[in-house]
Amino acid sequence: MIDTQEKLSAFLPVVNAAAWLAIDTEADSLHAYPEKVCLIQISTTAGDRLIDPLAPMDIAPFLAALTGRELIFHAADYDLRLLKKHHDFTPTEIFDTMLAARLLGEKQFGLGALVEKFLGVKLDKGPQKADWAQRPLTPRMEDYARNDTRFLKTLEEKLRAELTAKGRLAWHVESCARLIVESSVEPVIDPDDVWRIKGSTFLEAPALAVLRELWHWRETEAIAASRPPFFVLSHETMIALSAAVAEQQPFEQMIPPRMHPRRREHLLAAIRAAQAVPPEQFPEKIRHDSQRPTEAEFKRFRQLEETRNHRAHELQLDPTLIAPKSVLGNLARDWDKHAADLMNWQRDLLS
Repeated sequence: MIDTQEKLSAFLPVVNAAAWLAIDTEADSLHAYPEKVCLIQISTTAGDRLIDPLAPMDIAPFLAALTGRELIFHAADYDLRLLKKHHDFTPTEIFDTMLAARLLGEKQFGLGALVEKFLGVKLDKGPQKADWAQRPLTPRMEDYARNDTRFLKTLEEKLRAELTAKGRLAWHVESCARLIVESSVEPVIDPDDVWRIKGSTFLEAPALAVLRELWHWRETEAIAASRPPFFVLSHETMIALSAAVAEQQPFEQMIPPRMHPRRREHLLAAIRAAQAVPPEQFPEKIRHDSQRPTEAEFKRFRQLEETRNHRAHELQLDPTLIAPKSVLGNLARDWDKHAADLMNWQRDLLS
């Protein structure tokens, strides 16, 4: 484990000299809130190493050494978002083995399934839900973490060869470039939307006022306890509580009986605050205007869907890789406006 500045400095020449780099990360999203990067795995020709970003050291020189290099990932989306959010790192170029497998028409594209099919190695499923912030890591956790990058280069070579043989390597290059851009964009948080959890569309304005207070209370509690919000109070309970309070129905029995008295009192204070909100300050109930497509738009949608499905069948691809239905709907309404949302290879297959 590289967990000191001295060890990291000694490892940097290995990174700089490496012909290839395979990367993965582990976070603690099931155990902490907000989540953080707890481990960075890296494989090179020199072997597999683990870097501890929780240790008292500056990993910026290591991340700088990755810039300008093609990095091999499997299912890069979450890793890229974590590295951008917590370390302001965005890679220059990647090869995503999961994305490559999907573009080849593989139905099972998890790392274990691909390594077993293409390399004949069966990976231990390992401690997938472990707390990666714990130190020291167990030997089994370390071995599991190393396996996440240990086979990526060999897998990449096989997948790259198949993509080239099928004329789809350019698709993968464009898709990876799009993934880098999308994962580097800072999410825009709408304060009037962030608390509207699943089920909130069924609530009326008074109940939404309660839900808004409960959501902010839960966020405060989750951050203070460094626990995921659903451990504080589930979505379902928040929705039920909001409806009961707004309708002046008994709600105390809905509060989990094992909730700590201090937390319970803060919850009740949030409910009282919601009850004191005047009607003119209630959140608006969002009504989504679903404009029915015209007959011409519906016909264009069916034509696009038929084209997509036909090409997907020919290429043995998941049709949603070419375009999901929501994108087809936009294209049917206004092709010129929304065609730019497609990548070049997707647009070519639909044209």
